[in-house]
Amino acid sequence: MSFGQIVGTIDSFLWGWPLIILLFGTHIFMTFRTGFIQKDIFKAIRMSVTKDPDAEGDVSQFGALTTALSSTIGTGNIIGVGTAIAMGGPGSVLWMWLTGIFGIATKYAETLIGVKYRVKSENGSMIGGAMYALDRGLHAKWAGILFAILAAVCAFGIGCTVQANAVAANFTTNFGTPAVIIAVILAVVVGLVIIGGIKSITKVSEALVPFMALFYIVGCIIILVMNRDVLGEAVVTICSSAFTTKAATGGFVGSTITIACRYGFARGLFSNESGMGSAPLVASAAQTRNPKRQALVSMTGTFWDTVVICLMTGLVLTTSIIKHPSIDGLSGNGSELTSKAFSMIPYIGLPILIVGLITFAFSTILGWYYYGERCAVYLFGEKIIFPYKILWVIGVFVGSMVELNLIWDLADLMNGLMAIPNIIAVLLLSGVIAAETKKYSGTHINDKDETEIPTLKNSKSGVLG
Repeated sequence: MSFGQIVGTIDSFLWGWPLIILLFGTHIFMTFRTGFIQKDIFKAIRMSVTKDPDAEGDVSQFGALTTALSSTIGTGNIIGVGTAIAMGGPGSVLWMWLTGIFGIATKYAETLIGVKYRVKSENGSMIGGAMYALDRGLHAKWAGILFAILAAVCAFGIGCTVQANAVAANFTTNFGTPAVIIAVILAVVVGLVIIGGIKSITKVSEALVPFMALFYIVGCIIILVMNRDVLGEAVVTICSSAFTTKAATGGFVGSTITIACRYGFARGLFSNESGMGSAPLVASAAQTRNPKRQALVSMTGTFWDTVVICLMTGLVLTTSIIKHPSIDGLSGNGSELTSKAFSMIPYIGLPILIVGLITFAFSTILGWYYYGERCAVYLFGEKIIFPYKILWVIGVFVGSMVELNLIWDLADLMNGLMAIPNIIAVLLLSGVIAAETKKYSGTHINDKDETEIPTLKNSKSGVLG
């Protein structure tokens, strides 16, 4: 068996039931532990667009949210949904949606401890995330180091090379642009953005993320209006297929409850990253007067990512397949299924898909750069920032022009492994999360956390420097 086959086998096993049970089980547990924090989602949405200028932090709450969304709203929201339907049938859309509903609680929990245990660097910037929750909250520095290594390395795969490849492939396929030209332009643009650090990335994300999300959502609504004659049938098909062992009618490939659950859960968990420990890395830089406020803001990311965008994509694909059964049965190819489904919509279908994929992939490159950089700084100190930027730009250039099947599998594997130490921190610190949630309830949500944020003495050298 080749190295690639070994990696693929391990990756398939990890992203099967072991990780599904771990992550979804945590979602349900934290839903109860936080007192069904999902009930505050609309309060959290209002809070996400409210500035908190008197609080400590490097960027606004909205800036931190859009930067996190820039990495989670990616090709997984489009191609990932197509893969779930192609492999697991339409019932997988319901299971994917449920991961978003319950995943809101885990996103809240991991962000709360990420912000609570954040520190200041020697130059005054905020640093936090799962590694600091593990280090300072559980006194398990080894686990923090493990998480940081996995995140810093896998960022080059899942957040850099494969996303650059998606952008280049779209331009080449749809416009005939040579990959090398896209590689040069994309590398330059990414370099110009990340050279300014978190404030530059946040500024771009604040402008790009609302535009791309709104453009895609409006496009999906237009398509659903065009498919309104089968919308009801699509909803019934999605719900019934999630709980039946027979093949769905209307041209869909056959699937069982087990398969629908597996692909729905796996793609949903992969899409919203709840439990992966990524979003707290940027949330820790936010201006917030207490950990709960930013945790509430961050949990809206899972709502927009999976509860809204993934659901709308699922409805678009399902209604399109019902109207055009010939596009189903594409041997489990989610990318091809998605392209065929959108192309059936005259005039607007393909432009919505192309613009969505390109902007989503580009924004993911920016968001994951910051994730990887923060983990690298934890390990090696601030001296690693400039070399990491250079390597990132090189990764964008190379990723735009080469096949990345093995890199994708490796990144997928490490992305899954990232979740394990992060979930350990969430579960073992669930008592702290519950206490903080209760402490800042009601009118106390506006109280300032009087706990002094410590200055990290080794911020220039890192834990391994």
